Amino acid sequence: MNDLDFLRLGAVDIAAAVRSGELSAAEVTAAALRRIAEVDDGVRAFADVWRDAAHADARRVDAAVRRGGRPPLAGVPIGVKATEGRSSEQSRRLLAAGCVPVGATATPGPGTPWRTWGLTDRGPTRNPWLPDRSPGGSSAGSAVAVATRMVPLATGNDGAGSVRIPAAWCGVVGLKPTTGRLPARDRAGLNVGGPLVRHAADAAAWLAAVAGPSTPRPATARARITWSATLGFATPEPAVAAVAEAASRALTGRLGLTPVDRPVRLRDPAPAWTALRSPAAEPRPPHPPHPPRTVNDR
Repeated sequence: MNDLDFLRLGAVDIAAAVRSGELSAAEVTAAALRRIAEVDDGVRAFADVWRDAAHADARRVDAAVRRGGRPPLAGVPIGVKATEGRSSEQSRRLLAAGCVPVGATATPGPGTPWRTWGLTDRGPTRNPWLPDRSPGGSSAGSAVAVATRMVPLATGNDGAGSVRIPAAWCGVVGLKPTTGRLPARDRAGLNVGGPLVRHAADAAAWLAAVAGPSTPRPATARARITWSATLGFATPEPAVAAVAEAASRALTGRLGLTPVDRPVRLRDPAPAWTALRSPAAEPRPPHPPHPPRTVNDR
């Protein structure tokens, strides 16, 4: 496999080629590692590269295919969000589906209150399109690794945009699954795993491998949709809002949704988000005798 072939292929293409014997997981993994060595110093998407473990995983996938196995994501090299690692539920399911983790992708460190930069020992993760701009976060390195074609798929997790924001800012596809499809990572049930990919078909393949098939529900009423550029508090750039509104109108017609002309007025979540993420908002372990509980302890 030459490196140009690797750059062209998505996760679904790679898996099909490995299952058929046209490619081996070892070949694809070697191509991904070469691409990382060539590109990553410029963008710093990876906090750590797992070369030895990746080669070992690739050999296991190839052995499984030779025995007649047909893993749905056979031989697909992936970046793994550093805060998840190989032991998360998402990572375990992707390994079972035949993926080959090649490294830990960068996440924010201290001093990033909105969690929009990845931190590495070589400096911050760079946006691949505009190096002086943020790549978004907190799945920063995962989005950059996919955008620069170091891997066709990388993992993230999303509670308030940590997959969707870097996907948008780096020009790739990000998916936050519907609440309840996957085990949540937080007590509120909002933070769930999600993929960053270049092709929608690869996001669908990730969902099938990690969440399993869904049961279609019969439509009981025509879904309704409303559009708001500001949500009642934001001030987006007019050009960006115009592109998003055009996409919304196109999807509304294509999916047969019913547009509803209704103003959207939400409160700006920034103060609440900042307060909840402050050190004072962290749960405090009780010590006997139990002191009176404060607002921040509830």
